[in-house]
Amino acid sequence: MRVLYVDDEPDIREIAEISLGLDPQFEVRTAPSGEAALALVEQWVPDVALFDVMMPGMDGPQLLARMRERPALANLPVIFVTARAQRSELQDFARLDSVGVIAKPFDPVTLAAQVRSLAR
Repeated sequence: MRVLYVDDEPDIREIAEISLGLDPQFEVRTAPSGEAALALVEQWVPDVALFDVMMPGMDGPQLLARMRERPALANLPVIFVTARAQRSELQDFARLDSVGVIAKPFDPVTLAAQVRSLAR
């Protein structure tokens, strides 16, 4: 399964890449911004994507909207990753055509299982 993780924080990206990479079925790529993610998916189409909600330039919801404009990504399962995990915010993210939300800080040990569960 191809997994794209997009986050502007290098440390969080690295932890996510390592934890997701522990699953032998996952092929993981990361991007530091929405713009970089859009460039990456030109050559490499993921099966599931995780987007940080708050990023400079293009945030996670804006990136999702841009991805949905592309026919190859119109049905891509997207999971938001955010430190803003209040109940009302989670409901807002659910309305944005995502398959779920993972709260930061996430547990690196269970991250792959969470992604598998949400991506079904």
